[in-house]
Amino acid sequence: MQKTLPPLILASKSPRRHELMKALGLPFKVVVRDVVETYPDELIGEEIAHYLADLKAESLKDLSNDNLIITADTIVWLNEQVLGKPADRQDAIRILSNLSGNTHEVITGVCLYFQEFKTIFTETTRVSFSPLSRERIEWYVDNFSIMDKAGAYGVQDWIGLAAVSRIEGDFYNVMGLPINRLVRELEKHYLLNFNIPI
Repeated sequence: MQKTLPPLILASKSPRRHELMKALGLPFKVVVRDVVETYPDELIGEEIAHYLADLKAESLKDLSNDNLIITADTIVWLNEQVLGKPADRQDAIRILSNLSGNTHEVITGVCLYFQEFKTIFTETTRVSFSPLSRERIEWYVDNFSIMDKAGAYGVQDWIGLAAVSRIEGDFYNVMGLPINRLVRELEKHYLLNFNIPI
């Protein structure tokens, strides 16, 4: 049975996710609690994003009776390894050097949590990079805010224009939130109303 859409809480510090939710036209408030983002060693790919989205949702369990909690976690997956947020400048250069000339997967896990109902889904987008020189990688790292980004890059900024040669799947997923899939899930489980005149 569908329910009307309860008040939304987006549990994310990401300004990109904030922008995407605002662009969608859904009212929400931001509540974030610190979570140690560790996961069992045996998990791979989509399982990791799924697990971390659930972990973040559980940290806000006390708010889920009155609010629909939306959590998300995005990982970059290359050669069976996670490329997370860079620890420092050198780590960012290392990550981008690995992405240069290769195709990787951007995987986002999203959890919707309200009262006793919880659904978790993942979305995967394949992103191909043209080869990048060390000089260009260093220039990018030194001139853009990338330390809070999985894979050490933002597809919406310079590198997306100059280095991304192909995207297979949801572009907005690469920004951190698969908006189209999120809308479908909200429509599926809730009576979603955008208040748009017909």
